[in-house]
Amino acid sequence: MENLILGFSSVLTPAKLGYCFVGVFLGTVIGILPGLGPLATMAILLPLTFKMDASSAIIMLSGIYYGVAYGGTATSVLMRIPGEASSVVTCMDGYMMARKGRAGAALGVAALGSFFAGTVGTLAVSYLSPPLAKVVFAFGPAEYTMLMVAGLCAVTYFSSSSILRALLMAGFGMALGCIGPDPMTAEPRLAFGTLSLTGGIDITALAIGLFGVSELLFMARRKVESMKIIAPPSHLLGFLPSREEARRSVAPTVRGTALGFLVGILPGGGAVFAAFLSYAMERRLSRRPEEFGKGAVEGVAGPESANNAGTSGAFVPLLCMGLPANAVTAVLLSAFMVHGVSPGPAMIERQPELFWGIIASMYVGNLMLLILNLPLIGLLVRVLEIPRAWLSPIILLLCLIGVYSSTGDTSGVAMCVAFGFVGYFLRCRGYDLGIVILAFVLGPIIERSVRQALTISAGDPAIFVESPLAIGLAVLAGAILVAGLWPKRPVLVPT
Repeated sequence: MENLILGFSSVLTPAKLGYCFVGVFLGTVIGILPGLGPLATMAILLPLTFKMDASSAIIMLSGIYYGVAYGGTATSVLMRIPGEASSVVTCMDGYMMARKGRAGAALGVAALGSFFAGTVGTLAVSYLSPPLAKVVFAFGPAEYTMLMVAGLCAVTYFSSSSILRALLMAGFGMALGCIGPDPMTAEPRLAFGTLSLTGGIDITALAIGLFGVSELLFMARRKVESMKIIAPPSHLLGFLPSREEARRSVAPTVRGTALGFLVGILPGGGAVFAAFLSYAMERRLSRRPEEFGKGAVEGVAGPESANNAGTSGAFVPLLCMGLPANAVTAVLLSAFMVHGVSPGPAMIERQPELFWGIIASMYVGNLMLLILNLPLIGLLVRVLEIPRAWLSPIILLLCLIGVYSSTGDTSGVAMCVAFGFVGYFLRCRGYDLGIVILAFVLGPIIERSVRQALTISAGDPAIFVESPLAIGLAVLAGAILVAGLWPKRPVLVPT
């Protein structure tokens, strides 16, 4: 409690509250806009945080991350358009509830469930992070290497594409991470005689290109359709569920919160996977499984709680070990590094006001999202009425300004545009681009740990299988790869 009081004393200032509000508000709006997503938004805004202090920058970027899940719910329920990937499941039953005149109840159940899951998830992060951080002190370079390799293998296993495609993207990301100065000798490598590559590839140019510019190319090809919006309630009481709907929502909300947080901690898990697992679990446990897909309130309460708890869970490996669980937390890790902060046990010990300030901002942000979403949801969905011909140039301009302010020269802008076309090409062929960013961030860290371990052992690779912890993590990584590469038995469908 003393640490949380320290965190709240750091956050409850006009400037920090303002940054927190800007983050959750932008997250809500980005969640409403289909396709853009938190990763591209955080990458675009990353250069704007260079002049901020570390605490304000991380608070704002984190607010965008967990605010997106709230915004995606509105379009899923009112328009059957998932604003964000984790809200895809909500389209099934949330929109059918809206068609039956229960749009307010669906939005209310989703908002209250999200608030409960976000608050419980933040509590869990508060109490689990310090003891887990102490465990990390037992990790040497060899154990840390095996931990990150196992995490990267888990991400490829849970990828939306095949594991071979995911491994190819991981190799591509790690190869990009090798460009620039050698981590031990600072000698430039793979620069091909180009001064712009001597310092390495800027993550802002890479992330904005792969996700921001490639998304704009997709928007340019997408057919413009007129969208019909189901009107939300005009007063707050209209968002309250009936007594029966509230009763049926309690258990799915609790189960979704627990499942989402556990899945969020796993590398490669995250909000999307948690939402789908929760929906499948609720359908299996329900006494009325035939109602799912036709307006079952459990199909809204469970997944919406799971995706918000999954977002909170992803902060545990990031804050305790400096290990990103997904591509979005990899961008957050980059923000930490830009501001000279190394998340992990050292941050908890040396910068407690920063660590606990981030935790406290998550409590405040969840409360802001609850207050913001219900009364203003009718106004926020009107963002979708902005013509795409106006929206796309504004987003592209922000992308290019962000890259130029980060790199300081036009070569970064050219690199961003080039990665945009590369990202578009890869997305058209079903590759998971999130793994590229994750491997790009983890690659140099893994290389540094490997070389530190080999320096300690005088070049003997046996150091990676000497301790039981390193052996266990190596076995886990191998098991994940074997499970992913194991040929699936074809399912015979009778004719």
